[in-house]
Amino acid sequence: MDGHLYLIALGSNVRHHRHGRPRQVLRAAITALGRKGFEVEAISRVIETPPLGHSRRRYANAAALVRTGREPDEVLCELARIEHGFGRRAGGQPWGARVLDLDIVLWSDGPWTSESLVVPHPAFRSRTFVLGPASRIAGSWRDPLTGLTLNQLHTRLTKPRPAPR
Repeated sequence: MDGHLYLIALGSNVRHHRHGRPRQVLRAAITALGRKGFEVEAISRVIETPPLGHSRRRYANAAALVRTGREPDEVLCELARIEHGFGRRAGGQPWGARVLDLDIVLWSDGPWTSESLVVPHPAFRSRTFVLGPASRIAGSWRDPLTGLTLNQLHTRLTKPRPAPR
């Protein structure tokens, strides 16, 4: 399939009535992406991470490489429809508990800015729960704004730093 390649971050920390625990929710979300016309090219393993913000539940996180002919705003709308199909409602609390979160991290055509979307995702460089899974399936992909690979960004974020003297 021709088209654009997208790096999608997936997260869940709420059990779904039909799909089960967050790990199973992510597997079901990957299946949903395929049913919605995305060609799934690679999927990372699922990792568990501590919550950010107000939520107390641990997250299941993963990354996927998908290909589609759609432009980023169209992809964003389709991801929102998938989230809604899993029970996510608009206007939820930032960093709150959620059945499914799907974010566009990067796309193959470089930076993108519109009223509803900024790519690369503005916060991905500081999130190990995104960079860890992403670097395993797309480690050589370069951030178009810094020129660094996902492997390099992940190493910078996770490399132990010497204690101040």
